[in-house]
Amino acid sequence: VQLQASGGGLVHVGGSLRLSCATSRRILTTFYMGWYRLAPGKPRELVASIAPGGGTSYVDFVKGRVTISRDNAKNTLHLQMNALKPEDTAVYYCSAWGYGENYWGQGTQVTVSS
Repeated sequence: VQLQASGGGLVHVGGSLRLSCATSRRILTTFYMGWYRLAPGKPRELVASIAPGGGTSYVDFVKGRVTISRDNAKNTLHLQMNALKPEDTAVYYCSAWGYGENYWGQGTQVTVSS
């Protein structure tokens, strides 16, 4: 199973980025998927998740600024991040889980400069 993350970069405070995670149609539509982030000195955090049925969940510190979505036509998971803050700086990972399985993509660095 392959999860290929992309879209990270350097952005100023208040800017936006869209992360993408390319995967298979089976994973995208039948597994729970989400975005985690890992910042230096902090534990890994689940930022947002989406259920196979389409229900979404967000951690409090990103609500209103972040949207997780699926593009079934392109077999891609997205994370649209707006109004970025310096504390959003981290390596972001996409993940898929379900049926006793758990898969991870490589990380993509997001750096927000003040």
